[in-house]
Amino acid sequence: MSKPGKNIFPIHDKLLDRRSKEQLLQQRSKVLWFTGLSGSGKSTIANGVENELHQMGHLTMLLDGDNVRAGINNNLGFSEEDRKENIRRIAEVAKLLMQGGVITLCCFVSPSEELREMARNIIGKDDFIEIYVNTPVEVCEQRDVKGLYAKARRGEIKDFTGVNAPFEEPLHADIVLQSGNMSIYDCVKVVLENVVPKIAHIKTDKKDDFFVI
Repeated sequence: MSKPGKNIFPIHDKLLDRRSKEQLLQQRSKVLWFTGLSGSGKSTIANGVENELHQMGHLTMLLDGDNVRAGINNNLGFSEEDRKENIRRIAEVAKLLMQGGVITLCCFVSPSEELREMARNIIGKDDFIEIYVNTPVEVCEQRDVKGLYAKARRGEIKDFTGVNAPFEEPLHADIVLQSGNMSIYDCVKVVLENVVPKIAHIKTDKKDDFFVI
């Protein structure tokens, strides 16, 4: 993608800052990036995490692959270039939401370390929580509610991750869920145990101490 033109002047320094919005929402915003094979349980687990966070009083937004491709990325295909652009746009949207104080959950296969590192760099390493839903491809195929694996096996879908395209295991995952051996409840519980301390806040009279645990 081309860089912004010389007549574009971002006004980030004039906008209400992230800290003010986090103070209003009584939370610290982060991006929870769920990665794993299709059918691994990413969206189901993320939905459970979001529901629990909502019950705790947190403002969240969940970005899912199919929903994003049906909207903001509906002009993209599945070429290597388009897949990279798909993740780049998602990361930029997630960053905007995070800067608005929103805890953002992203569910995308993002099969390569290069793609995940790009997302991490866009969002910021301190705000990017990578969650690897590690599910054997055999289990994913058994779940195959969309019939994608069957189509890939028949050659109807090219470059399908896990069948005829590789998935690179994350090297820097903050949380690893062995979801083939864990219930959804247990996966959600593990994520919450790791994430809640990072999004909680302590309200004090001193503004500078607002985010001290």
